[in-house]
Amino acid sequence: MDTLTPSRLEVIADDVVVERDVMVTMRDGIRLATDVYHPARGGKVIKGKLPAIMERTPYGKAERSRSEIEVGMSAPMKREEVACYFVRAGYVVIYQDCRGRHNSEGKFSKYISEAADGYDTARWLVEQPWSNSRFGTMGLSYAAHTQAALACLNPPGLACMVMDSGGFSNAYQCGIRQGGAFELKQATWAYNQAIGEADEFARAAIEAEDIHAWFSVMPWSEGVSPVRWMPEYEGYLLDQWRSGTFDESWRRVGLYMQGFYETFPEVPCVLMSSWYDAYVKSTLDNYRGLSGKDSRPLQLIMGPWLHGNRNTTLAGDISFGPAAPLGGNVTESWLAFRRNWFDHWLKGEENGVSQEPIARIFVMGGGSGARDAEGRLEHGGHWIKAADWPVPSTEYHNFYIHQNGSLSTDGPEADAASFIYDFDPKNPVPTIGGSLTSGQPIFEGGGFDQRESEKFYGSKHPSLPLAARADVLSFETEVLTEDVAVVGPITVELYVSSDAPDTDFTAKLVDVYPPSKDYPTGYALNITDGIIRCRYRKSFEKPEPIMAGEVFKVTIEPFATANLFAKGHRIRLDISSSNFPKYDVNPNTYAPEGLGRTTEVARNTVFCDAARPSAIRLPIVSGEAMVALKPIEK
Repeated sequence: MDTLTPSRLEVIADDVVVERDVMVTMRDGIRLATDVYHPARGGKVIKGKLPAIMERTPYGKAERSRSEIEVGMSAPMKREEVACYFVRAGYVVIYQDCRGRHNSEGKFSKYISEAADGYDTARWLVEQPWSNSRFGTMGLSYAAHTQAALACLNPPGLACMVMDSGGFSNAYQCGIRQGGAFELKQATWAYNQAIGEADEFARAAIEAEDIHAWFSVMPWSEGVSPVRWMPEYEGYLLDQWRSGTFDESWRRVGLYMQGFYETFPEVPCVLMSSWYDAYVKSTLDNYRGLSGKDSRPLQLIMGPWLHGNRNTTLAGDISFGPAAPLGGNVTESWLAFRRNWFDHWLKGEENGVSQEPIARIFVMGGGSGARDAEGRLEHGGHWIKAADWPVPSTEYHNFYIHQNGSLSTDGPEADAASFIYDFDPKNPVPTIGGSLTSGQPIFEGGGFDQRESEKFYGSKHPSLPLAARADVLSFETEVLTEDVAVVGPITVELYVSSDAPDTDFTAKLVDVYPPSKDYPTGYALNITDGIIRCRYRKSFEKPEPIMAGEVFKVTIEPFATANLFAKGHRIRLDISSSNFPKYDVNPNTYAPEGLGRTTEVARNTVFCDAARPSAIRLPIVSGEAMVALKPIEK
């Protein structure tokens, strides 16, 4: 058991003392570096048993976290500042470096060590003389993944959780792959993190690589990648890239919380994400999977931001206005929100937490549509509260695509002609925003006018709308005569065929603004998108090539959303076969995932006749249901 020794103590303030780099031993003998912050008096640790708050991170337990920033702050807080806040509220606070990262021993292999390491740390924690055997967890992104992983093993002492923008429900369907395609944010993450962890020689080598050029010569292979200077990073990246079939490797603890819902600890949990985050599906799937037990109180918060940017007013090129930040709208501050949560569930304080709404949702849209002082489109929005997700009384409507390019609830014509286009893997549709994270310096998430620009990787025709491409099919409703609130999960069902043995189909939901003084050609705002790799059209477990002449149905699941399509706007559905570099590009050859060196141009067909009706299914909240959704009281 690790104990306090004077040589390892650092006095932060008269009332806070930290024990740096306690080396906590895992079951295999590897030791993980852990900082333990204690309440003190006069620079000396106060004896006694207290509840603890733990965060496990790969980003450096002593490093500043970019997400720990409140409204009005010019820079994020250091982790020790956050720790001091909670220590002064009567907690022991623990930050730990994940295996193979920063001061911890061992080899880093992304995601798969976190369950056992988290469990072993919890077991160590509850045995400490300062512990009252109860602890809560917190953390953003990877630090949410670590929470989900350790909780799946039911560790001793776990009493409550705050999972912010992470915690894999199923990494195959959100976070590493989607619809069978590989999320290339994993490549940019590996590149950026390898720089931070490499020695002097390897760091210089990685920084000398032209990452933009490398994205033009995919897929990468062993020793032929910009992260080859850090073989362990290259190794796990290529393994993720090539693991296209949903097999037992994806059902491992740490990647597959879905498999543990029935045995998941019955402890209170906050689940938070945002509409332009990469973990919308994970968060909402976890909410549904964990719902239904009074012994496991849940709170769901869905904002409009980019990944972890909970106190901003923007996402990409659009502004949601002063109502958007969490602080001052949903809660006093993110620090105060967490303290109230921990005070209630770790100390038993009656502070109103149990009376708060189950779901707090930001509905985007309804703004002026003008260009604000920073040059962003004022999309606007407001918070609502609900008793559940999806919102009770939601109605689902099919909007069908039609031969004339329209999108409507009217059924398709019996003899409508199909749409045929060529998809060339050497000329993919460029990614212009979306629910993305960790994409720098190649791509970024958020809302943008769906128009090519030099700032978007792969744009070959700056200023042209994506809809001008021959391989993009666009379908629009008539001008809306009233507001339409689309709030909930979305599915797209397409009847298709292809002359290639494998290909992809993509779908994107777009809010089309009318022309205005600030935007003379209008503004096509991306709301959400998704993809399906056709070899997995029947099963993600058993891929099959497309047969010649085969007509089949594919289901695409864009992330859920909450957007008010305002009166005077149009609802648009864009269909294509690529969205790069958000997803890897299908070579159309049926080559093993991540190994294809040749490409074929696929002639793809989308049907829209009565026998093969292609449509997007939208969740619409209106009438009495909308009356029930009152804005959050400040």
